[in-house]
Amino acid sequence: MSKKIDSARKSLNKALKKHASIVGGTAVSLKKAERAAAEVREAALHYSELVSSKTGLDSPFAGVTVKGLEATTIASLAAERDKIATKPHKIITSDSK
Repeated sequence: MSKKIDSARKSLNKALKKHASIVGGTAVSLKKAERAAAEVREAALHYSELVSSKTGLDSPFAGVTVKGLEATTIASLAAERDKIATKPHKIITSDSK
């Protein structure tokens, strides 16, 4: 087994165990759970990228979907952000009062 892939698998396993211990308790901290979930996603992405680059195969997580905002909502928010970013800003000086 590739040392890089094995290391990434171990990191993913560690992140999953940490996430399970946080969300498996009686009182679940939302902030800790979200942080642990982000670590799992990052570790899974890293593992997937290494596997894909070594083998040329698709991601082993290709069928896994991410819950969150719909693509149309994300596109709408991105367009709104870009519109605001390109809008000229009025400069206020002490003379313009």
